[in-house]
Amino acid sequence: MRIKLRICIGLAVALTSTVCMGSVRYLPGNVEAEISLKVPGNEAVDYQLHPEKLENNYFDYQMCGNDKLPVTVFHRVQERDGHMLLTVRLTAAEDVYFNYRQSLLTGYRHEDCQFYMPGFWYRRNLRSPKEAPSFHTSDSWLVREDRLSAPLTGIFSEKDKKFMIVNRLDDFAVDALSTHKEGEVILSGKTSLGFTGFENKQGVSVLSFGFPYREAPKSYIRKLTLAPAVTAYQHLKKGETILLTWQIAEGEAKDYSDFVQHTWEYCYDTYSPKPVDTPYSIEYMKQALSQFFVSSFVDKYPLVYNSGIHLRTDACTSNGQAEVGFIGRVLLNAFNAWEYGWECNREDLKANSTKIFDSYLKNGFTEAGFFKESVNFDKNFEDPVHSIRRQSEGLYAIFHFLAYEKEKGRKHPEWEQRLKKMLDMFLQLQNADGSFPRKFRDDFTIVDKSGGSTPSATLPLVMGYKYFKDKRYLDSAKRAADYLEKELISKADYFSSTLDANCEDKEASLYAATATYYLSLVTKGEEHKHYADLTKQAAYFALSWYYLWDVPFAPGQMLGDIGLKTRGWGNVSVENNHIDVFVFEFADVLRWLSNEYNESRFSDFAEVISTSMRQLLPYEGHMCGIAKVGYYPEVVQHTSWDYGKNGKGYYNDIFAPGWTVASLWELFTPGRAETFMKK
Repeated sequence: MRIKLRICIGLAVALTSTVCMGSVRYLPGNVEAEISLKVPGNEAVDYQLHPEKLENNYFDYQMCGNDKLPVTVFHRVQERDGHMLLTVRLTAAEDVYFNYRQSLLTGYRHEDCQFYMPGFWYRRNLRSPKEAPSFHTSDSWLVREDRLSAPLTGIFSEKDKKFMIVNRLDDFAVDALSTHKEGEVILSGKTSLGFTGFENKQGVSVLSFGFPYREAPKSYIRKLTLAPAVTAYQHLKKGETILLTWQIAEGEAKDYSDFVQHTWEYCYDTYSPKPVDTPYSIEYMKQALSQFFVSSFVDKYPLVYNSGIHLRTDACTSNGQAEVGFIGRVLLNAFNAWEYGWECNREDLKANSTKIFDSYLKNGFTEAGFFKESVNFDKNFEDPVHSIRRQSEGLYAIFHFLAYEKEKGRKHPEWEQRLKKMLDMFLQLQNADGSFPRKFRDDFTIVDKSGGSTPSATLPLVMGYKYFKDKRYLDSAKRAADYLEKELISKADYFSSTLDANCEDKEASLYAATATYYLSLVTKGEEHKHYADLTKQAAYFALSWYYLWDVPFAPGQMLGDIGLKTRGWGNVSVENNHIDVFVFEFADVLRWLSNEYNESRFSDFAEVISTSMRQLLPYEGHMCGIAKVGYYPEVVQHTSWDYGKNGKGYYNDIFAPGWTVASLWELFTPGRAETFMKK
């Protein structure tokens, strides 16, 4: 157990101005400061600090311990743009290993509060199981900054309609390897990573932050695996100085959604992410990605498909697993290859896509008429459980195929009959509240009644309305949107859209925004505005998962060595703490919102996403740790977490390029939904 030396402390904040983002004044009172010093081979000692006011000095306070310490700590407090800027200077009088920590009392009752660490923590993370970070395990959490899409923590008091946030402003340039992931860890070199979080101090919510990183009461090392707390110690040589900078602000918000919107806009303006200077044009990206369509083609089974799930990164050898949607996206890849084949006069792509579509039309449906959405020919197994998400994504792909073919004067009546039947079965599956079950069987019995995947179904219903001119499908889509508004958007509760986790996730908010975007495209007047407003509200939550800064990597961590910039990449979910290229149509949604609301942040960030997600394109001489050209990586591990193998700076050894290629292809083929709705 670490030794504790406690001393009466000072420093506090008095909160002023609460117009959106208000200033915070720094006065003696309610802030705790602490420095932890470690001698290698010995337990660390924590020293509480108290302020001594300085006069006629660059710094405002010297933070002192009860005894003379081998480190001097000074604070400078400034007001800048209505926020409080806190600069901390640490100077070593002798060689030390240190960890610095500060806690700021908000004045809000903890039980009245909801919490926010972007891309990782929403409200109280109660959708997440106790095996992942959530209030189920603790009501106080400190985490590494690189877990977060912005190095920030926010606390929102629902009772007071106020929030307070703290974010770090330093140059995030370097990271260091450590030999251990728990306990007291001495870093192998310099890092830029600190920590941030919230704590319950005697019933009052506290913003806690410091440097270098800590994680408590648990760290999170892989899916559903909490580990003991960790505290990192950095070496500071005699005479060496380090400067640390945080910004603190308070504001008012009418609800949690309003709080997230204000905070995202604040973060965007603070970190000002710029497009990544990548040399790859969209044409080059598609040319390289199209090699996946050829290399992954499998035609020796009753279903013909691109093999894109559960592949090894070091081999990319095709297997017998075909998946219509989710991580496979067989039918969307077939359409993308088909359209590209015609554009570029690629007979190989056209021939392959024809075989895929023909095989699914002949052999790809269950007895009831749903897609055989997940088939494993290696094990002679067909998953008997269907998902509304995979079924919807298959419908989406075929609708685009049929619309493209109709425009070229080619008809596919058998496909049309199949799609009508599927949509009619969707109407049977829909619940009275407008939701769709997440998982079900061929006989319509429900396996998972959760409505988190409802937005997935909304897309093909709107498309079916436009393609077949059948208002029943539009009515169903509107009922689904009513559910989304009532249960997801208005409650700021986006959950369980992904199929391999039960938690808060990016895809739920992204799909919700896309679903209401579709409805806004086919409605007018007040109805159009209503759906547009819902799209905007959900979009802020989706945006909150996307990185606004570049996390540092240590030398020897591959992703850092090849220069990956994380801005524009999205974290996945509370359970799966890695970044990926899941965007699909979301960039189109952002550009549309930008025009609809005259909000340049949306379109500007869409360009950041578009440029940043080109960085890991595997091609000869630039394979990025992937065995084959065009097989874009998936599980990009950017923090101290792994999906099972390798850890920060690398990928998991198993990946699914089926969906990554499909996502990037849609990103680089803008305007599909708007074009479809105009036909």
